Amino acid sequence: MQIGIDQLAFYTPSTYLDLVDLAHARGEEPDKYRIGIGQYEQAVIPVTQDAVTLAANAAAKVVDETNRDQIAMVLFGTESGIDNSKSAAVYLKRLLNLPDNIRAIELKQACYGATAGVQFAHDYVFLHPDKQVLVIGADIARYGLNTPGEVTQGGGAVALTISAEPKLLNLDNETAFKSEDIMDFWRPLYRTEALVDGRFSENVYIDFFKTVWQDYQQQTNRTIADFTAFAFHLPFTKMGLKALRAILPEASEAQQKQLMANFEASRQYNQRVGNLYTGSLYLSLRSLFDNASLKPGERIGLFSYGSGAEGEFFSGTISEQFDVQVSRDEFANFFKNRQRLNMPEYERLFSQQLPAHDVLLDLSHDDARFVLTGIKHDQRQYLDRQQA
Repeated sequence: MQIGIDQLAFYTPSTYLDLVDLAHARGEEPDKYRIGIGQYEQAVIPVTQDAVTLAANAAAKVVDETNRDQIAMVLFGTESGIDNSKSAAVYLKRLLNLPDNIRAIELKQACYGATAGVQFAHDYVFLHPDKQVLVIGADIARYGLNTPGEVTQGGGAVALTISAEPKLLNLDNETAFKSEDIMDFWRPLYRTEALVDGRFSENVYIDFFKTVWQDYQQQTNRTIADFTAFAFHLPFTKMGLKALRAILPEASEAQQKQLMANFEASRQYNQRVGNLYTGSLYLSLRSLFDNASLKPGERIGLFSYGSGAEGEFFSGTISEQFDVQVSRDEFANFFKNRQRLNMPEYERLFSQQLPAHDVLLDLSHDDARFVLTGIKHDQRQYLDRQQA
C-alpha cells in the first residue's frame, strides 16, 4: 500500500510587491535581491487575512463533498498562530464544515511544523487506510520595514491531503531528522516581527541538510543517482541553491545538469511569492510538479528545515496517477491577475495590524472567500462569503 500526498493546493492574496521597486526605495541594486537572494516578488498580506483564513482559502481547494467525511485529522503547522491556547485547526475545522469526530491540532517548530504534520499523517493513514488527513502550512513572514529581512517577507498557505494510493507523491518510509537548540531565528510572544541571525541561520541550514542527507543515505543505501530532483525549504530561493550545490559533486555531470534544471523549476513559484515559513517546502514541491518534466516512479528528495532548529530529509516517488495541468493553469491565471502595489501602498498595507480591542475591518479590498471581519469580545470573527 502506498501512502503520500494526494492533493496539494496553495493560496495567497493577489496583492504583491515587485522587489525591483523595493530595491530602488532602499537604495540597493535590484540584482542584490533578484540574483543575490533569488527573489523577484513577494506577497503582501492584508489585515483581513490571518493564518486561519489563508489556510481556509487553500484548504477549500482540496476538501469537498467527495472527501469531507474521510478526513480524520487536521494538522495545522504554523508559527503565526492567533491564540496561545486555542488551536488554529479548530477554527479551520468549523470553516470547512468538517465532521466533529476528528482531531484538530496546531503544530509549532518554526518552518518545520507542516512536515511534522505530514509525517504524523503518514503514520495515521498507514493504520487507517480508508481515512485522509488534512495538513496545513500557513504563515505570514514579517521582519519589518527597512530591515535586513524585509526582502524575505511574504505569506500564504499550503493545504495537503495525505491518503492511501495518492495521486501526486508516494512517500518512502525512511526519513532522517535532527533537532538542536539553536538561536538562529526566533520571535518572542510580545513581538509581531521575527528576529534572525541571518548568516548563522544560513550556515545551520546547510549543516543540518548535509547531516540528514548523510543519515538518510546510510539508512537506505541510496545515493544522489537515485534522485531526479530535490525540493527545499526556501525562505529565499538562493538558500536552497546553496544546499543543492553542497551535494552536487556526488552526481555525474549529466545528472548535475538535470538536478539544476529541476531546482530552477522548483523555485519559480517561491521567487514570486516570497517566504511562507511552514508552507515554503510544499510550494516548492508544487512548483517542481508543475514546471519540471517528471515521470511516474521518479524519486524526489525533500529537505524541511525549521530554525531553532529542526531538519528532516525524506523522499517519495511520483505517483502513476500524476497529473498537473489544472494546477499549472491555476497558477498561470493567478500570476497574470495579481495587483502590483507601489511602495506607499505596500508600506501602508504592511503597517495595518489588528488592535488589541474590538474592531470591524473594511473588507472592500479583499475578494477572498474566507476573510477576517474583525474582533468582537476578544474573539476573531470569520466570514465564509459562500455562506453569507
